[in-house]
Amino acid sequence: HAAVETGVSEETLRFISAGLIRVPEDFTFHPKLAPQLTTRNKDFVDRKPVDWAFAELLAFGSLLLEGTPVRLSGQDSRRGTFSQRHAVYFDYTTGCPYIALNHLRADQAPIQVYDSLLSEAAVLGFEFGYALDAPDTLVMWEAQFGDFSNGAQVIIDQFVASSESKWQRDSGVVLLLPHGYEGAGPEHSSARLERFLQLCADDNMQVCMCSTPAQHFHMLRRQMKRNFRKPLIVMTPKSMLRAKISPVEDLISGRFHEILDDGTTTPDRIRRVVLCSGKVYHELVKLRTKTETGDVAIVRVEQFYPF
Repeated sequence: HAAVETGVSEETLRFISAGLIRVPEDFTFHPKLAPQLTTRNKDFVDRKPVDWAFAELLAFGSLLLEGTPVRLSGQDSRRGTFSQRHAVYFDYTTGCPYIALNHLRADQAPIQVYDSLLSEAAVLGFEFGYALDAPDTLVMWEAQFGDFSNGAQVIIDQFVASSESKWQRDSGVVLLLPHGYEGAGPEHSSARLERFLQLCADDNMQVCMCSTPAQHFHMLRRQMKRNFRKPLIVMTPKSMLRAKISPVEDLISGRFHEILDDGTTTPDRIRRVVLCSGKVYHELVKLRTKTETGDVAIVRVEQFYPF
């Protein structure tokens, strides 16, 4: 449970940001993608807040520069389930892929990003085993939608949640599961947070739901900076993915916080404390501002387990 400082220097972050838009001279960007990437880098240089996908890519890049390999697989993981990540670019004329994160610096570690087949039990089983054999690699499996993990439930039950207890085998595998009710229908609604909490016991794994891109950044880096390995279950956002809400300063210094206090008011004014997580926090803050309610503190639970 010890805190780990996971901030990255501004110089390093600028280096990664610039590297993300550096491609071979003969590479042709998709005309809709190029402006997005250029704007993303310019906004960072101008010290504007960053969004989820960009904070995630900066976390990946920082680990690569520090010698930590990164591996990500899942349905549509290369572009991102909601076309937000763009870890792999495809030449608009030839279709050839290019991973800018693999060309930041000559002495860096590699990143592997795969669009996996729609066989969740097989893919998560493979990634779980990969994490066992490569504890110094950040190994992530991403469900295209959170409830796609239904197909991998036997791996989660029999291995992810229990391997340390049954076989004394530690795994640092990360599950990225889009979460929340966003109006996309019953098959794209929830990552079943309650199932994972029912599986939690004896510090067997971590279950987190970040409310800011910076928290996501520090959480991923913390996973590899600790001197032990535990599975990490992440409830990732959907509608909030493009919300630019984390100042660059929050990536440069600090760490992941299991709980975020309400720093906008003083304790002697508080009549009620509301505990929440994820996008609900931002909705409550918006309502509190609109109603000019000054006696309610909104506290974010970023890590459900261990609590």
